[in-house]
Amino acid sequence: MSGKKSTQTVKDLSKAIRAGDRVALGRAITLIESARPEDQARARDLLKTLLPDTGKAIRVGISGVPGAGKSTLIDQLGVNLISQGHKVAVLAVDPTSSRTGGSILGDKTRMGQLASEDDAYIRPSPAGASLGGVTKTMRETISIAEAAGFDVVLVETVGVGQSETAVSNMVDVYVVVAIPGAGDELQGIKRGLLELADIIAVNKADNDNIERANRAATEYRAALHILAASSAAWQPAVLTLSARDNTGLDALWDKIGECHSTLSEAGILDERRAEQATAWMREIFEQRLLAAFKGGRRAARQYQDIEEQVRNGTLTPTEGAEALAELVGLNEPEKEQE
Repeated sequence: MSGKKSTQTVKDLSKAIRAGDRVALGRAITLIESARPEDQARARDLLKTLLPDTGKAIRVGISGVPGAGKSTLIDQLGVNLISQGHKVAVLAVDPTSSRTGGSILGDKTRMGQLASEDDAYIRPSPAGASLGGVTKTMRETISIAEAAGFDVVLVETVGVGQSETAVSNMVDVYVVVAIPGAGDELQGIKRGLLELADIIAVNKADNDNIERANRAATEYRAALHILAASSAAWQPAVLTLSARDNTGLDALWDKIGECHSTLSEAGILDERRAEQATAWMREIFEQRLLAAFKGGRRAARQYQDIEEQVRNGTLTPTEGAEALAELVGLNEPEKEQE
């Protein structure tokens, strides 16, 4: 197996991906997730080769508080979309233990219906130490899935930390899944999450929850009127649905399509993707800069020493950052100006 991996050229791999080969798609994603320098070089060549075939899917981010039913919603929505002729890729960020490094990787179990569909591809990616629970190679994974012919890419997040902002910077339409609850319906959902949302979907609007779901939707609409919309062309929408009963999901997809078309016609979608691309470049550069810095023997030793001083309280984080900046000469221009 390892011999086959090493002998398969980037040209062969890209050809297989364009043909919809699932094994090749999985191999490519594993390649871009690899930390080995030789794999990273091949991954860059592969992405460059596939670039003309990327960017053609509707990219949808789906987030929300734990227990909101994101996986059930994605499972049913994906099945519905496939019945309409779409090819659906689900990229689910899997929470990784910060202590053990182990991850659950249970998305195919949670999305049982979708996992059995030929036109669906579910890829759980362990978040590792990535900020906000979003794997640092998620943008590349989206591009690979698009090149493989998937016209709908759904990105699910764990809904904690800064994952909301991270995912909003790599999708076209951002859906926040909420649930009706007792008392204050807005409790437990952050203002920052509301500000990012293009659509708020109040899930579990079934049985005795219908009235509470409608009340929650009313409160979310009122809250959104107070906040400034993220785009002048699109006013965030609020709707209710039941992923369990498969009600309201067609209306959700219609609203996603409406949002995508509105942003596209206003030129905002192109601007959003262009800004996302430059943000992606900055992120990659920062990662590589830090890796190169820590890769040098002398710098690595000093980095560890400074990190330990910050850890035991003999240096403040600001002083530690200043000391690291001095190591690479970032403070020298300021001294010259004086």
